Amino acid sequence: MAVVLVSGLAPAPRASASAGSKPPAAVMVAESTEDMPHDGFEDEPEGEQDDFAGTYATPSAQPTPSTSGSAGIHATPIPGRASDFQLIAGTSLTALVNQLDTALPKQGLTDLMEQANREADWEGVCGSTGIYGPDLAVNHRVCWQSDDATSAEWVPQAITGVSDAQEDEDWGTSNSDPIAVASYDAENPGRSDYEAGRENCVQTTASDACNEKGVRVTFFNTATQMYRHVLLVWPYINSANHISFDGLHAREGTCTSSVTTSCRAQNGIHAGGMVWYGDYLYVADTANGMRVFDLRRIMDLNPDNDADVNDPTPDGLVSDVLDKKRVGRQSNVWYSFGYRYVMPQVATLRFTARKATGDSSGNQCYATARPKASYVSLDRTGTDHLVLGEYCNTNNGGTSSGRVGAYPMTSLTAAVEGATGTTASADMAFGLPTGATFNGEALWHKIQGATRYEGKWYFHRSNGYDNGRLLQAAVTLVDGTTQLAGNAKALQSSFGPEDMYLAHGRGDGLAPQLWSLSEHAQGSKCSLCKRELYSYNMSEVISDFTS
Repeated sequence: MAVVLVSGLAPAPRASASAGSKPPAAVMVAESTEDMPHDGFEDEPEGEQDDFAGTYATPSAQPTPSTSGSAGIHATPIPGRASDFQLIAGTSLTALVNQLDTALPKQGLTDLMEQANREADWEGVCGSTGIYGPDLAVNHRVCWQSDDATSAEWVPQAITGVSDAQEDEDWGTSNSDPIAVASYDAENPGRSDYEAGRENCVQTTASDACNEKGVRVTFFNTATQMYRHVLLVWPYINSANHISFDGLHAREGTCTSSVTTSCRAQNGIHAGGMVWYGDYLYVADTANGMRVFDLRRIMDLNPDNDADVNDPTPDGLVSDVLDKKRVGRQSNVWYSFGYRYVMPQVATLRFTARKATGDSSGNQCYATARPKASYVSLDRTGTDHLVLGEYCNTNNGGTSSGRVGAYPMTSLTAAVEGATGTTASADMAFGLPTGATFNGEALWHKIQGATRYEGKWYFHRSNGYDNGRLLQAAVTLVDGTTQLAGNAKALQSSFGPEDMYLAHGRGDGLAPQLWSLSEHAQGSKCSLCKRELYSYNMSEVISDFTS
C-alpha cells in the first residue's frame, strides 16, 4: 500500500514563535489531511462550465463570431419547476467552526481590507480595452497583479460585493466598499494520485500547485485599489481527533491506495457564482447546491504580518504561512497553503431533488430533476432574492439549455441558521428561452452568469475565446404558460464573461453598476484575452436593449 500523503512528515525547521519560547504543551502527533471523514457530497465532472467540451476541441475550431443573433422562444414551454430547486440544510458545522475559533486567532473584514497586500491597476491604467465589444461602454475597470492575471492555477469565476451584503452599502466602519471575487484551482489535480506518481505533494520536488487547493476569495478595496486573498476551507476532525481544515473539495474522503472508481483524487468545486448577504457568503457548488461561509469567522494565521516567524496560536501551537504545500493541522503546526487568512465553511445547502440520470460529461443538462448550481446573484429591486442557474452545453445533447430559479433570502437565511433538515424553497423557476441561434448553434445556452433587475433578467453567455453576449429576457405569458421570453438583441460583452453583480448605489448616491469579470488569461490559447473586473452603467444596459 502506498504511503499516505503527508503522514509522519514533520514540518521543515522554521523560526520559533518568539525567542526563548517553550515548545507547545500539546502531544506531538503526526497527522494527515488524508484521514478525514467522507462528507457525502457529489463529485463535480471535469471541465465544468467548459465551452469547448465535446464540440470544439481547439479554439481554432470555433465558428466565426457574429455581432448579432435572432431571439425568440420555442412553441413548447421548457419546464422550470420550482420544486426541483428546493435546498435542505446539511449537518451543522457550527461545533467544528467553534473549535477552530478557539484554536486560531480571528480577523475582521474591515481590518483585512485595511491590510490588503496586493495592488491592482484601476481604470485607464489597465491599458487596452481590446477584450470588450462595441455595444457597451465599460465604466469601471480593475486589473490584477501580473501573477494573478496570468495564473494557470487560479481562474476567477464569481463576483459579489458590499451592495449585495448591505442595503446601505456600508460594512462596519470601513469605507472600502469591497468587491469579492472567487477563483477556483483550475489545475484540479486532486489531493493525491498514486497512479500518476503524485503520492506526496510535500516532497521537495513537488510543485506548489501539486495539491488541489479548492477555492479562494479575493476581497478588493475600491478606496485604495488594494486586494487580499482568503482561502476557503472545510473543517473536520482528523485521525488524531483534533480539529483541522482542508481546502474545499467536491467530494472529501480517504484515498490511501491506488486511484480507482471508488477511491479517486478529489476534484475541487468550481465556485461559478457567489452572493455575499449580511454576514454570510453563499458559494455555488455545482453538483450539490451551495456552501455557506461566515464573514465573522475569518481566521488569521499570521497576526504579526511577519511570515518569517511562526506565530503562536491560542491552542498552544504555531502557524506557518510560508509552506505552500500543506494545509490544516499537521504535526502540531497549522498550515494554509501559504495564505494568511482562511474562512471555514459554516453550513451546507443541498438540493433535495434526485440527480438527473442522463450523461453530463459534456455539460449536458436536463429539463427536470436536480439543477446545477453554476452561478448565483442577488436581486434587491423588490423582496431580496437569490437567483441560481445552470450552465449547459446543448451541442453535446441533454434535454435543456438551462434553468433559473429564485429564492427569498429570508428562506435561505433561515435554512443556514436553522436545524439540520430545514428547507429553503424557490418561489419561481423558468427554463431559458429557446429558438434563437448564434454562430450556427443555440444562443440560449453556455450561460455563465445571470441576475434580475427591476423585473428583467440578464444573462452572460460565453463564446469560447471571443466576445461573449449579454442577453435579456422577461417573464411572459405564452399559450397560457408563464415563461422567459428573450429580447431579440444580443449585446457584445467581454472575452470570457462570467458571473454578475449589481451594485445598486443607493447607499452612496451612485448610479447602479452591472459588474462582471473576464476569466481568460492572456496566453497561447488567446493572445487578446485579459483578466479584468469591469462594470457597465445599468442605465445604458437598459437603454441598449430597448433602443
